[in-house]
Amino acid sequence: MKATKADINWLGDVSVFEVNRLHAYSDHRYYHTMEEAAANASMSMRYDLNGTWKFNYSIRPDCRPELFYTSEYSSEGWDDIEVPGHIQLQGYGQIQYVNTQYPWDGLNELRPPALPQDKNAVGSYIRTFHLPTGWEANPVYISFQGVESAFYVWLNGQFVGYGEDSFTPSDFDLTPFLQDGENKLAVEVYQRSTGSWLEDQDFWRFSGIFRDVYLYTVPAAHIRDVHVRTDLDKSYTNGTLELDLKLEGKAAAGARVEAELRDKHGNTVKTFGANEVGNGLVQLREEIGQVNLWSAEIPYLYRLYIRVYDAAGNLVEVVPQAVGFRKFEMIDKVMHINGKRIVFKGVNRHEFNPRRGRAITKEDMLWDVRTIKQNNMNAVRTSHYPNQSLWYELCDEYGLYVIDEMNLETHGSWQKLGAVEPSWVIPGDKPEWHDIVMDRAISMVERDKNHPSILIWSCGNESHGGEVIYKVSQYFKEADPTRMVHYEGVFHDRRFNDTSDMESRMYAKPADIEEFLNDNPTKPYISCEYMHAMGNSIGGMHKYTELEDKYPMYQGGFIWDYIDQSIYKKDRYGKEYLAYGGDFGDRPSDYSFCGNGIVHADRKVTAKMQEVKFLYQNIKLFPSHDSVKIVNQNLFADTSALELVYSLEREGHEVLRGTLDVNVAAESESVVELPLNAKALEGGEYAVNVAFVLKEATLWADKGDEVAFGQFIFTQEGSQAAAAVDENLVSDIHVVEGDVNIGVRVGQTHALFSKQFGTLVSLKFSGRETIAIPPAPLFWRATTDNDKGTAMGFELGAWFAASLLPRCVEWKHEQKPDQYRIEFTYKLNISADVEVKVIYTVLADGSVHVHNTYKGTEGLPNLPIHALSFRTSPDYENVEWLAMGPEENYSDRAFGARLGIHGSKVADTMAPYLVPQESGNRTGVRWAKLTDNAGRGFKIEASGSPVELNVSPYTAFELENAQHVYELPPVHYTVVTVAGKQMGVGGDDSWGAPVHPEYQIPSNGELSFQFVIRSL
Repeated sequence: MKATKADINWLGDVSVFEVNRLHAYSDHRYYHTMEEAAANASMSMRYDLNGTWKFNYSIRPDCRPELFYTSEYSSEGWDDIEVPGHIQLQGYGQIQYVNTQYPWDGLNELRPPALPQDKNAVGSYIRTFHLPTGWEANPVYISFQGVESAFYVWLNGQFVGYGEDSFTPSDFDLTPFLQDGENKLAVEVYQRSTGSWLEDQDFWRFSGIFRDVYLYTVPAAHIRDVHVRTDLDKSYTNGTLELDLKLEGKAAAGARVEAELRDKHGNTVKTFGANEVGNGLVQLREEIGQVNLWSAEIPYLYRLYIRVYDAAGNLVEVVPQAVGFRKFEMIDKVMHINGKRIVFKGVNRHEFNPRRGRAITKEDMLWDVRTIKQNNMNAVRTSHYPNQSLWYELCDEYGLYVIDEMNLETHGSWQKLGAVEPSWVIPGDKPEWHDIVMDRAISMVERDKNHPSILIWSCGNESHGGEVIYKVSQYFKEADPTRMVHYEGVFHDRRFNDTSDMESRMYAKPADIEEFLNDNPTKPYISCEYMHAMGNSIGGMHKYTELEDKYPMYQGGFIWDYIDQSIYKKDRYGKEYLAYGGDFGDRPSDYSFCGNGIVHADRKVTAKMQEVKFLYQNIKLFPSHDSVKIVNQNLFADTSALELVYSLEREGHEVLRGTLDVNVAAESESVVELPLNAKALEGGEYAVNVAFVLKEATLWADKGDEVAFGQFIFTQEGSQAAAAVDENLVSDIHVVEGDVNIGVRVGQTHALFSKQFGTLVSLKFSGRETIAIPPAPLFWRATTDNDKGTAMGFELGAWFAASLLPRCVEWKHEQKPDQYRIEFTYKLNISADVEVKVIYTVLADGSVHVHNTYKGTEGLPNLPIHALSFRTSPDYENVEWLAMGPEENYSDRAFGARLGIHGSKVADTMAPYLVPQESGNRTGVRWAKLTDNAGRGFKIEASGSPVELNVSPYTAFELENAQHVYELPPVHYTVVTVAGKQMGVGGDDSWGAPVHPEYQIPSNGELSFQFVIRSL
């Protein structure tokens, strides 16, 4: 649309989404010389307008300074604001987080495309500039890379243009409006527009100029658009390169174009070109011959230099373009990359920074791409909008497969309180929404089309179905047949099932996926969102990754999601914390549902990543006593860049270590002997550890970083030297039975049992107390986010009460020459038929053996945990354990853990999830030492089978009662919880999916565990 005057009514007009905006084009760079292009230097024909702008904030349109754009209007007294940046994160307006509901739900009675005029904040921006020297005679344009959600632009008092679509660029021609000397640029940004109905993503609702803004000029003959396409022959060996170019400018007529393809070492592979440009269009096709292929495993990029010469033969422009030769296609209903079946080991990624919101930096992106690669992910879905262009360049260079998703989500128009109710769904089949939706698709494709990392175009997210989205998919296929099209929403509206080339579902259970795959499907399957990683989650992920080898048409999935969307805030005492929805007084809000990341918002990797990295390994290692089976599931990369490191540990202590140079070809396996000589080992528990590490540093990791690992644990029954008996450790057992207490003294051990309270109330080793609050049976864990989603507080809450007040109904004891044994029997308020016993046995060596038994009954809910918990002094602030680790792990999330001696501060065992909850558990615990900073303390040892153990600054009940970390009390204790078993954490979703049955704890049986407490 063209116009010379701004109209505020465009905001609510679904037919107006751009005015005077330039057509979308590719995101290539261009230079005057080959030297600049080869150096990938800053563009001299681009002038950055990022930085400090003058700013005025208005709470609604009728309060705005309407004539601020005029030349005579003074911005003196206005505030400063940083561009790029969100208005709401710089001290203005309301920060708000909602998920599926629209942000005005319950506040305004609206149906699309109507807008809440009383709550449509306006940001007025002013920036002055002088044109760079030499630009005066050239055309000058301005590019806004991202503005949310709609904006008007004026230059020197004259209207320039209008744009919507927050996540793709809007460019305008400034040439007619420029003046000598200082130029006044004015931008008016509205938080709400018709586009807001299409941008109902699960994220914080911001507004403002949040991506780069820059001026640019072009040479006399300029390539406005580049379209690079590659193809491979049937052998996937020889490549073809096709180029479509659009030239403009006064020297375009009669210009000559030359293209030079260079390999990654800078050697020229092929030079070709066109002697004459007709109608500004150039089409070139060249057979390149044998090429190196691009894949996420080996992201080989060529460099194409497109040179433009004017009619006189002068070089006027050079465009450098990365080129990756790869072919993505469907073969026998299975997606293939370069002829090989692909499995997406993916993650959904929002652009986010806890201080800058979605205005992320290059440093953020570099950290992200390295972290994703380091943890064996090979794919990213840009949920749910096109990202900054730099992200795609990094994915090309580092090697990640990308689902590029257009900026469309209308979740709240069809799903209400979890129910599908599409009575007023948009866009649906409504023709009036066709153009605005299609514009977003075109803008994404035209900008991003040259990135080899992008394999799939996505029609958006959670916008139900209908004809409009179907037509978008048809556009994708016509405009770019080299890629496939994704859309999950057809699951809810099968009328246009061909919208998506693959069956894509969200949060389907493994059994549901298998049902689909076993029913002769016509499409391959991916989980575009799975493993909802909210809080303490990712349990049971192995059930999904195991499908990869079982079903060829199961082609992986994308974890929801990469990073917590939480924002720094200060509590009432001025201490900074990571806040979630509702913490800013935002209503409506979906509260902590913004915290689903496998990375914390401050870009610290969560403990959940331990499981992700292991289950996403392309190389599987299966060690045994004396060998390792290596299964290389890479499609293209052998193991020549890796070194095999092996070690043998006995009781957690390394016995030997070595390295081997092993090269296993892609898609093959091998068995390698390990020089461990297991038969000659003395008795004990051993762990064979094997790992592949990088021989040399890569873009994404350092030399020596681990890529894959495997572990084999075995017990050697051979001759074990008998432990020498230290007579000094064996003492007589002295028992003093009082009226209320029974004291037991053995050497430097002194235990005190209370008849009144029915428990151990004191245990001193060498005069130092270990019991601050006595042990008590525990059947409750602080609910995780997933637990709350399954209403654990309602369904299993009786175990909460049962844990608060167990009643000792009987005690009995007996003394023998070499031990003293006391047994406490407890009843619980949950049922008269449940019986719990805790037996303490003090031995002559001063150790205390603890045996906990549970006898259940029918009709009770499953147990969250079967444990014994006590509190000790906070001076015991260090923990070291021989257990599965090093990060926290649970029964359904321990595949990525390994047996070893691990240690940390007690304070660090509690994971910093947004909402305090159960965290810090370790499975497979053989022993643990709790010490003060002088090294004094006590040891807990499993007796018989390994136990689970949690050492925390807080009790389950303190964690349960806190909604934020700052609500937790000052640390007064170290809390020790020894468990026979704790239920898994789950992760299929966070709103009703139960923990898988094998990781639950039935309450109708008998349970027991044993451990020993002894002095260090």
